[in-house]
Amino acid sequence: MLKRHSADIDMKTYQTIPIEECNDPLVDIPAEPFSFTQPHPYVVLEAPYGEASPWMLRQCVLDALLQAHDELNVRRPGWRLKLFDAYRPVPVQAFMVWREFRLQAERAGRSLASYRDLSELMGHDPDLYGVLASRVFEFWGVPSDDLRTPPPHSTGAAVDLTLQNALGQEIEMGSPIDETTERSYPDYYANATSPLMLAAHENRVLLNKVMASAGFCRHGNEWWHFSLGDQMWAWARRKSVAIYGRVR
Repeated sequence: MLKRHSADIDMKTYQTIPIEECNDPLVDIPAEPFSFTQPHPYVVLEAPYGEASPWMLRQCVLDALLQAHDELNVRRPGWRLKLFDAYRPVPVQAFMVWREFRLQAERAGRSLASYRDLSELMGHDPDLYGVLASRVFEFWGVPSDDLRTPPPHSTGAAVDLTLQNALGQEIEMGSPIDETTERSYPDYYANATSPLMLAAHENRVLLNKVMASAGFCRHGNEWWHFSLGDQMWAWARRKSVAIYGRVR
């Protein structure tokens, strides 16, 4: 099984890319031609969206996603891109990151019940914070309030998604979206001997091809995360600037 290489993505490095906001509007994602994960998984957890909707993207990012969907249908007639998550306000990012910290602590036999948030944990137990952060931030963006370093989803330029066949069934991808293990690395199953896992790898390759055809760039550690125009995209594409900063 292939593991990611540390050079694939450096969270601190990509955040050094400057942002020249292009003011492309944040718009609703139309019901067609996509499929959606319903109910939205973070809304179910009562993440603090307020009046915002998770089903939003920048207009040009949405246009590119429609192109990717057309490309998928050329390759697999009747298939759809199934969206899991898109726009994520910073308070939602903070909510989900803190939840992941608690989950990782539980798996390690620890409890964060005495802490209210990341700041308290950092202040009272920096060693534990460091251990948990090394895993959490391998997958989750830092919920920064700094306009120079927005979480990718808070720019409206990132989307988490999978594939759905013509029968309306999700395609096997080898791990669920948001799993924080090595199985989520895009090429984890590249050398698998199991036919099922080899098929999962080919499905990941297909998803990446249709998204890349429309200009998207995949997260180095997550088979499901794609962005266009944000800092991560600019870093991966060796661009001098990103065109999308935090929306709100």
